[in-house]
Amino acid sequence: MRRKLVAGNWKMHGLRAQLVEVEKIAASAREHPDVDVALCLPATLIHCATKVAGGLPIGAQDVHEKERGAHTGNISAEMLVEAGATLVIVGHSERRGDHHETSHDVWAKAVAAHRAGLKVILCVGETEAERDAGRAERIVQAQIEKSVPEEASADWFTLAYEPRWAIGTGRTPTLDEIASIHAISRAKLRQMIGDKAEDIRILYGGSVVGANAAAILGTDNVDGALVGGASLTAEKFVPIIEAAAGLG
Repeated sequence: MRRKLVAGNWKMHGLRAQLVEVEKIAASAREHPDVDVALCLPATLIHCATKVAGGLPIGAQDVHEKERGAHTGNISAEMLVEAGATLVIVGHSERRGDHHETSHDVWAKAVAAHRAGLKVILCVGETEAERDAGRAERIVQAQIEKSVPEEASADWFTLAYEPRWAIGTGRTPTLDEIASIHAISRAKLRQMIGDKAEDIRILYGGSVVGANAAAILGTDNVDGALVGGASLTAEKFVPIIEAAAGLG
């Protein structure tokens, strides 16, 4: 039985004044020990957040593939570890779309993060145009094939399916559509890494809120959620944690 993971992605939100929300979320997480909870924050908050998180895993939202070098504005996995991060998101749709990252770039970042001892949440997902063209399954399979390191295993690797058109829009796929992509994703992982795929968690991300969390998290092969806007405050994030706990 795969434990549920509810991970928050604050994106480019959050100043030190918002660390009180980290404290509140951490307190709620301690009340639900059967659910794994994590927050991926702006790099500027990682060190400060670890001081108030009471053991709640704090992560980053991106990482550079190189350990060091002339890469102005980038942050290495080793730097993130030193700041106190224990995990990192790679391949988020906003990185793939806005920053034109390829699946090979995502693969390299995942490898670099693992090298430094970080856990990885690797994102895949189709655009609205790709779904409307009937290509969602092929796009997700191709991204998994080209992005997932061959050494991926459940102790450090998590996959997240994020339909790009559902992120921040209030729209979500139907439960059947979510279940279908998650099943296809697990089958692709199984093809690539064998039986290890059965233990790897596959999260759903895209307009997850308290009102729809229980239904989404109760769907076959959905092992948790990668939550954007609703993770910024305890008021909105805690109901998602509670929904996950209720399925345990």
